[in-house]
Amino acid sequence: MSSNLAKHFLLAVLCLLPLSLSAQTYPTQPIKIVVGFSPGGVPDIAARIIGQHMSEHWKQPVLVENKLGAGSNIAAQVVANAPSDGYTLLSISSAFAISPAIYSSMSFDPLKDFSGVTLTATGPAFLLVSPNLKVNSVKELIDYAAKNPGKVTYSSAGVGSGSHFAAELIQAKAGISLLHIPTKGIPDAITEVMSGRVDFFISPYASAISLVRAGKVRAIAVTSTKRIKDFPSLPTVAESGVPGYKWEFWYGLLAPAKTPKPILQKIYAEVKRILELPSVKERFDELGTTAVSSTPEQFDALIAAEILEFARLAKVSGIKPE
Repeated sequence: MSSNLAKHFLLAVLCLLPLSLSAQTYPTQPIKIVVGFSPGGVPDIAARIIGQHMSEHWKQPVLVENKLGAGSNIAAQVVANAPSDGYTLLSISSAFAISPAIYSSMSFDPLKDFSGVTLTATGPAFLLVSPNLKVNSVKELIDYAAKNPGKVTYSSAGVGSGSHFAAELIQAKAGISLLHIPTKGIPDAITEVMSGRVDFFISPYASAISLVRAGKVRAIAVTSTKRIKDFPSLPTVAESGVPGYKWEFWYGLLAPAKTPKPILQKIYAEVKRILELPSVKERFDELGTTAVSSTPEQFDALIAAEILEFARLAKVSGIKPE
């Protein structure tokens, strides 16, 4: 090896040493997980479950901070502007990938300003129908909508929400015309269906499971690719009328862009360990979700693919950015 090559090699090694040492000692101070949703939702509860176990294992406080507003974009901006040192994380839902399709102007880039840490959970949804609607399957719902174009109504948690896109995907795949009735949130959207004022709603599993079990609302399908073990007789949307249909809400953790890879890997490994604990798996099951991890690279790829898919669906459905 020439003297110049040797010098460059030594310089490269010396540059990598601080990153390696920082990853070995990380964490040496409190960690903050920012959540753009209200306390009690899956992104919030997931952050608190993970944070508690992190704190116990790493002997450092893990603080969960709820910053609401602009469809969780305020929380995202806070983390995008934070130092890239692994001490500020963002707990997100699939709404993060929807934002670029519904906001014409954003103060951050969802791909360039963040590094994926890991997926934390996925969860299906129920297709809930009004007690006044005389249909017992997705096929019957589609046939009814085909005969009454523009008259079958569905509620959502708001324009551009996950529940809005989930219904629009059915409309696009089935080739039918539906009427969208946006509400102020998931509880209101469910109430509209239960009261019979709206024909159907695609509700996150966790938000409706107790009502479905109690028989207070009628579910005719689930949106996952496979049937759910708690409701084995309930078919999927794909097998009962819309082939190829799949809709799952997902949740995960992000860090500011340029966070050193060794630190990302250390956080990912710790969260993966936590998500595999039987008690944690059980807690996520109670939320109507499945605890699941992914590598940082896999999570980055998922978000990029979802952003493209939501943009495509928004264009097809005529959902215009605000």
